[in-house]
Amino acid sequence: MKKDKIQERLKKLYSAEEVEALCSRLWPRLHAAREEFSALPQTRWSEKDAILITYGDSVKQEGEAPLKTLTHFVRNHLGDAVSLVHILPFFPFTSDDGFSISDYEAVRPDLGSWEDIKNLNESHDLMFDLVLNHCSASHKWFQQLLKDEAPGKDYFVTESPETDLSQVVRPRTHPLLTVFDTAGGARHVWTTFSADQVDVDFRNPDVLMAYLELLLLYVRRGTRMIRLDAIAYLWKQAGTDCIHLWQTHEVVKLMRDVLEWVAPGVILLTETNVPHTENVSYFGKGDEARMVYQFPLPPLLLHGLRSGSAERLTKWASELEAPPEGCTFFNFTASHDGVGVRPLEGLVPMAEVKALAEEIKSLGGKVNERSHADGSTTPYEINTSYFSAMRKQGDRDAMHYQRFLLSQTVPMCLQGIPAFYIHSFTATENDLKGLARTGQNRSINRKQWDLEELEELLSQEDSAATFVLRVLTRRLKLRAALPDFHPEVPQEVLDLHPSVFALRRKSILALHNFSDEAVVVPVNGAAILMSDPGCGLKGENVEMAPCSVMWVKGAGLG
Repeated sequence: MKKDKIQERLKKLYSAEEVEALCSRLWPRLHAAREEFSALPQTRWSEKDAILITYGDSVKQEGEAPLKTLTHFVRNHLGDAVSLVHILPFFPFTSDDGFSISDYEAVRPDLGSWEDIKNLNESHDLMFDLVLNHCSASHKWFQQLLKDEAPGKDYFVTESPETDLSQVVRPRTHPLLTVFDTAGGARHVWTTFSADQVDVDFRNPDVLMAYLELLLLYVRRGTRMIRLDAIAYLWKQAGTDCIHLWQTHEVVKLMRDVLEWVAPGVILLTETNVPHTENVSYFGKGDEARMVYQFPLPPLLLHGLRSGSAERLTKWASELEAPPEGCTFFNFTASHDGVGVRPLEGLVPMAEVKALAEEIKSLGGKVNERSHADGSTTPYEINTSYFSAMRKQGDRDAMHYQRFLLSQTVPMCLQGIPAFYIHSFTATENDLKGLARTGQNRSINRKQWDLEELEELLSQEDSAATFVLRVLTRRLKLRAALPDFHPEVPQEVLDLHPSVFALRRKSILALHNFSDEAVVVPVNGAAILMSDPGCGLKGENVEMAPCSVMWVKGAGLG
């Protein structure tokens, strides 16, 4: 029984007395939720699924709530090419572009209302973020800590400055502990990401209960996917590295068990921007996250398409273990953050990573670095729009566009569900004005479009945005009609040519020429499902134009 499994997980984390008190509150809530959510769909995914990633105000129009404007854009320009919209945190916040949340239960008034969320949900499924490692220092819980009042005074991780925390793995370089003056005296609060993002303490079962309540609230508000933000750092224990602790995995498994009991169609996605082996550990034994990000994919594609070689991508993909039954991958290239390069550890030599970073900087991009114990630094994240990153010196527009479209087509073919940042659909260049305005490197890929300006651009037949949007939506609609692309259909990676990433999904062979030169691939007996101009079948070979894509059916190998 799910109830027994949940109770056993709780016993691993808390004392017998704490578990008894927690269960007395939890069971009535879960029984009520199970009844409330009984009519929700239980099917998790299909080949028709594709995800749009966007801020609630990525498209704006004067005089209208941005969530209404976003709904207009999605319905009119994307339609059923995407099935689900991941609205990045749309709650009141104080920093980090939404990820320092001051109220988990409200929609930012400047974005719209829960009614606007519901309206979008009438045409598209939704993904919400559950930001559960930290909240804003302005959140009511932390304000209670400052006043030394319950319950918030016990909701946060505090440590003595004398405690040895040298083993803690850090994604940032600022001090780990931030001093706050409270009514009970100075307290040193754990702040993994910034002084405004105060880490909550899941060692307190009341904190777990509070976040389970939020999980249920978001299901009630229409989410089909829950993204657990920065989950890797959740549980703190002095004397450890405080990343991927077994207790963190137990909390994820617990949330999965809760969803399986009350809303089995809701998908749990973990966000852990770390090397691949660590990342896929969040599948557990098929009992943890339903879906994990393919974090090596964006930098491997960037590296491969800029070098003209598919070899490193082919090697990585050919060595991937299939996800556990009932689980799958979240395949993306671009996001609101930069292109993380830490997942390239062990896949690409650091010299090549540094060279890639310098190349992107020469095109106007930026690079965030991380510090090491010896004082050295290495690239942590490349900041650029993916469209700008696909341009090479001396490119004709046509070649630039083809290279970019290839980068966005690979995720459509890999086992899993493809996801696309809104600026990939609109062929958005680096936002240098936004970068200058905020001084934050990540702003380079967070442009806010004026709807009228964007509509004008999309009305021009010769614009990059028009061309890219038309091709990507056409390919996504074709993909949705092909059951071989179901997220659970296995994949086979083929090594046919150094420049070609070749992937078989059942009867479909997807071919991607990473080179700026034409290539010939030994494939016979194929029928073309989709191909770029300049590609075709010739005898027992496929001829591929530079930076081109082909999907063929029923192919043998020459």
